Amino acid sequence: MDLPNRLPPQAVTLPVLYSFRRCPYAIRARLALAAAGIGVDHREVSLADKPAAMLAISPKGTVPVLQLDDGRVLDESLDIMRWALARCDLQGWLAAAPAEVQDALIRRNDVDFKPLLDRYKYAERHPERTRAEWREAAVAAHLADLEARLSRGPALCGDRPSLADAALFPFVRQFAGVEPDHAALAPLPNLCRWLEGWLASPLFAAVMDKYPPWRVAAA
Repeated sequence: MDLPNRLPPQAVTLPVLYSFRRCPYAIRARLALAAAGIGVDHREVSLADKPAAMLAISPKGTVPVLQLDDGRVLDESLDIMRWALARCDLQGWLAAAPAEVQDALIRRNDVDFKPLLDRYKYAERHPERTRAEWREAAVAAHLADLEARLSRGPALCGDRPSLADAALFPFVRQFAGVEPDHAALAPLPNLCRWLEGWLASPLFAAVMDKYPPWRVAAA
């Protein structure tokens, strides 16, 4: 997960990325953009005060949103990832495993795991189960399979990172951060090792810079 060189400067307007630093969907979009060496005009969003310019192009009001220099708008994280890698897949993420295998992993993460992750993280809002029970449900629904996959190789789909690794990593990071010292991952040593590798990568460091909330410049 090394950080590639940026693409050569071009006489065009950079794509505009509306993002929120800690959002896992925004993180995975930023990972793909950075892995492809694509520069953006980064606009950090305050979720409590979303900019009108973002809502005008994406009324659903979620991040990430990427406005391309031709006016097109991508407001789903996976669409942004695939757009970036279609332009320049310097890391070989798309070719690392069959698309259907990667898509199935991402779908399970987004459809099955994410709701359980939210219930685990905000267990006080879901008292029908204890936090420990929500954690166990999340592990059974998704993370146990990732642990088994990583027992066979360093990445989710084999020997090298793929789109699926980058797409899932921010959510595993969020899961691990609910309890101190990644305690929830203690029974999953292969997943813990994989997570630590991503956390230590220059690519991740490069996409986690802090920005003040973006505001329209005063006239």
